[in-house]
Amino acid sequence: MKVRRNTLLFWACLVWSAAGFNILRIGLLTYSSYWSVLNFLLSVMVFAVFQKFIFGKLVKKHTTRIHSYVEERHFFLKFFDGKAFAIMAVMMSGGIGLRMSGLAPERFIAVFYTGLGASLLLAGLLFGCNFGKAVLASAKVQNKTEYKGE
Repeated sequence: MKVRRNTLLFWACLVWSAAGFNILRIGLLTYSSYWSVLNFLLSVMVFAVFQKFIFGKLVKKHTTRIHSYVEERHFFLKFFDGKAFAIMAVMMSGGIGLRMSGLAPERFIAVFYTGLGASLLLAGLLFGCNFGKAVLASAKVQNKTEYKGE
């Protein structure tokens, strides 16, 4: 299944938004018993660290890579490279394992998952914004080409 280059950004938006929403949901459902200013600040710190050092960079890196493709159509899973899929698999396995094992206290799940999920969700939304920008830019180019052709 090959899709247009810009559609890869849409797929990244869907995948990261869904993952972020799910993790944020788990964190918020657990949070009700652990609400405090300190926990909130810790969640904000987790969000900021992941956004600045991981997911913000990931969005820029993969958006630039996708825009650099010369061919117009690509396999739909090409929105990430192998390394990104490996990171995603390790994070999912680690998170599921951590929760299932009971090694992490619920307070940790509440604080960490809320910050992490919010950061993942924002990364997905940023991919969506980049998709929208790419579609608009493509439409402008198409309109200029059609105008010159008349």
